[in-house]
Amino acid sequence: QVQLVESGGGLVQAGGSLRLSCAASGRTFSPYVMGWFRQAPGKEREFVGAVMWNGAGTYYGDSVKGRFTISRDRAKNTVYLQMNSLKPEDTAVYYCAARLLGGDYWYTGVNEYHYWGQGTQVTVSS
Repeated sequence: QVQLVESGGGLVQAGGSLRLSCAASGRTFSPYVMGWFRQAPGKEREFVGAVMWNGAGTYYGDSVKGRFTISRDRAKNTVYLQMNSLKPEDTAVYYCAARLLGGDYWYTGVNEYHYWGQGTQVTVSS
């Protein structure tokens, strides 16, 4: 059974950086897309970005374009979210997710992912 575990969250001042990690474990791990989402208190879960596991490309939500970068290390079964120029509005619980099947499409909805991690808190102070 696939398990996803996020780490790297914490408290950072506005303008700072954090790198989140999502480590996958299980008998097999061969997703089509790995995504990052975030959820602030009282708000719906929001798409942050995604990376095709084969490395073909990445896609980002408008609110983080130019500031966040997703990468993956297939040998380590790990996906990363590099967060730069952080803003207070980036404060949220960040989740990684996996979709096992896909086509020529960028999946941005929470219902389009099959497995989820427990989340890691990111707090950006002004």
